Amino acid sequence: MASFVRNNTTIHYEDSGSGPALLLIAPGGMRSHVGVWEKAPFNPLREFAAGFRTVAMDQRNAGQSHGPIEPGMGWDQHTQDQLALLDELGIQRFLVMGMCIGGAYIAGLIRAAKERVMGAVLLQPIGLENNRDAFHQMFDNWAVEAKSKHPQADFEAYKFAMFGSPDSTEPRQQFLFNASRDEVRAWTTPILVAKGNDLYHPESTSREVVRLARNASLIEEWKQPDSTPVAVKQIGEFLTAAAD
Repeated sequence: MASFVRNNTTIHYEDSGSGPALLLIAPGGMRSHVGVWEKAPFNPLREFAAGFRTVAMDQRNAGQSHGPIEPGMGWDQHTQDQLALLDELGIQRFLVMGMCIGGAYIAGLIRAAKERVMGAVLLQPIGLENNRDAFHQMFDNWAVEAKSKHPQADFEAYKFAMFGSPDSTEPRQQFLFNASRDEVRAWTTPILVAKGNDLYHPESTSREVVRLARNASLIEEWKQPDSTPVAVKQIGEFLTAAAD
């Protein structure tokens, strides 16, 4: 893997292939890093190696990336890391695919740089459905390891900035954690959603994104071995069309 440094943050990434740029944001919650793709139903670094320039990254303080946990840290700082990597690589317009927490990161990219996002694939995006405690527990498990490297950081504030406090009424944290329903209604970016179906990735979230967004479609089945090849083909066709 390669790396670049920005504002005391080191981001590790893999950059390979040629063609339209495809940013890949791995699942894994706060441990979102390139290696987690190996545990997914398919690995986009392999599936889309022909025809796309794939850029996969470890998020800040996941995998081999590391950086400060600053006061006020939240989704926006991660978005800045992602855009800084693309800028470093000289990529202006790009496609993006994100799984799990990657869906929320995609929401941040659309908000910050919608003119640069040619199309987005959300694989089982996270969303709020009587499950905030599960996200808090996921964050706390990650924080047990992270605190040794960041002893002065305010992890509670960081957790609530990412996933909302127990009594949060912030609109973004009532839906995708990083986008409100009104924001999604305003999306014009071509969107393809692969349906989620579990605690962290409610089916209702996937369906509502498709219902709200102006230019979105849904893949119902994609995780079972007999459905994955068809879904990968559909995703590839979507990416190719969005890049034209």
